[in-house]
Order: sequence, then C-alpha cells, then structure tokens
Amino acid sequence: MMNYQKYKRFETISLPDRTWPDKHIEKAPIWCSVDLRDGNQALVTPMKIEEKVEMFQTLVDLGFKEIEVGFPSASQIEYDFLRLLIEEHLIPDDVTVQVLTQCREHLIRRTFEALKGLDKAIVHIYNSTSILQRDVVFNKSKEEIKKIATDGCQLVKDLCGEFDGKVILEYSPESFTGTEMDYAVEVCDAVMDVWGATPDNKVIINLPATVEMDTPNVYADQIEYVGRHFKDRNRMILSIHPHNDRGTGVAATELALLAGADRVEGTLFGNGERTGNVDIVTVAMNMFVQGVDPKLDFSHINDVKHVYEKCTKMEVGPRQPYAGQLVFTAFSGSHQDAINKGIHKYRERGSKYWEVPYLPIDPADVNRQYEPIVRINSQSGKGGVAYVMDTIFGYHLPKAMQADFASDVQKISEAEGEVSPERIFDTFNKDYIENEQPLKFVSQKLIDISEDSSNDFEREAIIKLNDHGNIRIIEGYGNGPIDAAKDAFNRNGYPYMHLLDYSEHALTSGSSSKAAAYVCLRAKGTSITEWGVGVHANITTATIKAMISAMNRIYKRLDDSK
Repeated sequence: MMNYQKYKRFETISLPDRTWPDKHIEKAPIWCSVDLRDGNQALVTPMKIEEKVEMFQTLVDLGFKEIEVGFPSASQIEYDFLRLLIEEHLIPDDVTVQVLTQCREHLIRRTFEALKGLDKAIVHIYNSTSILQRDVVFNKSKEEIKKIATDGCQLVKDLCGEFDGKVILEYSPESFTGTEMDYAVEVCDAVMDVWGATPDNKVIINLPATVEMDTPNVYADQIEYVGRHFKDRNRMILSIHPHNDRGTGVAATELALLAGADRVEGTLFGNGERTGNVDIVTVAMNMFVQGVDPKLDFSHINDVKHVYEKCTKMEVGPRQPYAGQLVFTAFSGSHQDAINKGIHKYRERGSKYWEVPYLPIDPADVNRQYEPIVRINSQSGKGGVAYVMDTIFGYHLPKAMQADFASDVQKISEAEGEVSPERIFDTFNKDYIENEQPLKFVSQKLIDISEDSSNDFEREAIIKLNDHGNIRIIEGYGNGPIDAAKDAFNRNGYPYMHLLDYSEHALTSGSSSKAAAYVCLRAKGTSITEWGVGVHANITTATIKAMISAMNRIYKRLDDSK
C-alpha cells in the first residue's frame, strides 16, 4: 500500500463570501511569456542564441506584448541574448521585455548593465516567502525575509536614476501558495510602499503557484483574499504564475482570473520545471471557444508547434489540447456518426455558432484540416465511413447503404488495422463503381415516345452493354428513364429485379460536372439485395451504370451461394 499518511494538506484560508464562482472570463488578461526563461531553464539542452531569437520572434508574431527574455545576471548566454535583442533592434516598440533577478545586490546591478540601451523594461525581482523555505532553506524570520524584498526593491529604485528608460517593477513572493496569506500581503505592500506605487505608477505583483499545493479553487480563494486585503488594489497589476504539479495549472489559472487576476505568466504548451508551467495556448484557446478574444493568434497552430519542437527539442503530445496530432480525430463509431451528423446540420443551418458534437472548436480555425478528423478502424461504425466518403470524396451515401459499405471496410480494418481514407475510397471504387463483371455498360439512348399513340409509355431506353464478353443491345419501356431502363433488363432475360431504393446528387468533390446515382436492387424470388453506384456526367447514364453495378454484385452473391 502507498503510504498516503506521510502527507498533509496545507492549511487554507476561510473565504465563505467568495465571489469568483459566479463570474465569467470576459476578456483576455495581460499575457507574459516566460518561454525564454522559465521554459528554457527546464530544457535538457537549453536553447542556443539563434533558437532563442527564433522563439522570441514567434512570440512577437503570436501577439505577446510582454516577454521575459531570461536571467541575464546568472548566465552569460542570457546576458548576450538580451544584448543581441537590444543592439540588433529586434524588440518591437509595442513589446516590453522582462528580466528576472533574485533580490541580491550584485545580480540586480548586473541586470541593469544588460538593460542599457532600452527605452523600457520590466525588472522582475523575487525572493521566497513560504513557511517551508523560511525554515529549511534560509533559516530567517518573517522580518528578515521581508527586508530582503524591500532592500531589493530599493536598489532597483536607486539604479533607475542611472537608467535612461522606464522601469516597471515586478515583485514575486516566490512559493506564494505555501505562504501565509496575510504575510504575503504584508511583504507585497511593503515593496509597493518602498517603490512609491500609485495608480499611475503601478507595480506588477506576481503571485506564483511555484508548486501546486491544492485544488484550483484554493488558489482562486488565495487570489481573491489577497486582492481584497492589499492597502490599495489600484496601485498594482495582479499577476499569476501557475505551475502544473497537480496537473491542474490551466484550471487554476482560469479560476484565478475569475478571482481578479489581471495578468498571466506561462509558456507555450506548458513547458517548464517538473510538470511544467501553465500552458498559455490552452488557456487562450479555451477563451476563444467561449467567444472571448484571447488577443493571441494561434490560427496557424501547427507552425507554432513546429517552432516550439525545433527550439526546445520537446514534443507536443498527440492528445495535447488544440495542437496534438489526434485531438481532431475520432475512432469510436458513435462519435464518428455524431460528428458526421453535426457537420451536416451546421452546414445546412448556416449557423453563426459552431455546434458540432465532440468538436468544441472548428479545426479550420487553427488551420487544421477536416480530413484527419475521422480515422477508421475496427471500432468504427457506418457514421465514420460515411463521413469520410462525404467530406473528403463528395459521395453522400444513402443511409441504408452506409451499413452495407461500412461492413466491408470493417472487414479490412480487422485484417489490416487502421484504414486510411484513400484505402476506403479505393475499396468503394472497386466494389461499386468499377464493378464491371459480368456486365459492363457501353452506351445508352433514351427516346421520348410520349406522342406515339400506339403505346402506353413515355420513354424508350436502348442500352448497349458487354454481357460476359459479348455485346448486347436491349430495349425497354416506361414512364420515365429509370422505369424504361429497369424494363429493358427485366424483359431481356436478366434475373428479374425489384428496385428498392434510388437516389442521386451532383458530386461535391472531384469533378463537379459529374453526378452519382445509387440504386438498391433485389433479385426476384430471393432475399438477396445489393447496392450499386454509377458516376457519369449524364444522370440517366449514371443511373443505368448503378443498376449494372448492383446486378453484378447480385450475380456474385448468387454464384457464391451455389
């Protein structure tokens, strides 16, 4: 048995009048990417300068206005990278870079050396305030820990006098979630007092879940609690920096936004220490599918994924929300059927809102393709096969025919595994359209005989076909093309056929000038029924070809039963 008794719950706060459960996310927060710092330090092989530049440019293209570019006082490559961004003028005017440093004098001074030449920057200072770290790492009192923070703030303020640009201060009480909330408020207020924060000169107070310690609702309670208890909420931007130790980083972020957070620090696809930082892609796209503009552009998500994987040497998992290879894929037959029907209804209604079962987002909105949505294997049903034939190849199989063809595909999948759309169409083509033995269509002529008073019919069909290697011409009569064609077969020695079903449509994929006809026939005196399909620019020809296709399938069934 796992010894669960060695663990204890961290003491949480009481907030019975919490307001966040009744709120909705109505706008995007200020986004700050920490891919180049928090994300980069978590890589087995940290990014090279050229990879950092490519990642930075990708983040700019996505719409990030605040980007933490590194810890320039702690690493020469990060110092050099920041200098490159400045000296090569790679930072757009509307983007502010952020640098991180501990509240230590020599690190803060080195940080300001790296910033020379910038007109604005966010200087992010931090020190740990948690109960555990005060006890086992620093062995310091609350007052001593608070003094580390205020001394660091004072030094940044002093160095601003030597800096030509504007400095925005950010302060993080690291391991905030393991800190007493009243003490966290006390330290942050002290930092803001030293800085001289006002509504016109705000400080970014960043409250990190450096380690996820409890359920997301607790993080939300903590954010709402401290937001209420700061001296002046208007002199700060309340930022969050969630990690994902419990696997709930996204949920914690969303609830913290409901609780009053203004700003989110995170990474693409959740890269970061241990189980990672919060995944900004998922949080932003979750807003998007709720009708909220996320202010970040993931319309070409595969391109973002490519850059991420190239620069970080990490892989995006196949089930990663929105970007994973399989997230718009359905294997279950019931899911495939629901998707198929949902897509049709959405198109028929011309609805303003996307409402399709199992697909919370239209894949086209992130430049993903519809083709991979349904993949066919032995678990798939008729809906999935019908969806592939319709969406990819333009064949609207009659409902009664879908099960007939799906059973053929299922036999293939049981023998071969997953069946590709191309394999499905090849099977359809071979079994129905190119099914030309023992009968093969050659030509047809339809004559209007409605004005001939000597007969009771309106149409005469003259059909030329290859019958077991011999050319035959047969004639039939009826009140329409289908009746006349059916009569031609039934009166000329072929097994008498009952026409059970018929449908047709213009092909919506491939050659739009052609039509597809579907015919279901039953051989008289038997229970054998078969579908046939014909394709031709002339709908009468397509129908006759469909009849011949069905007859050939019946012939095969009769031969197999002997």
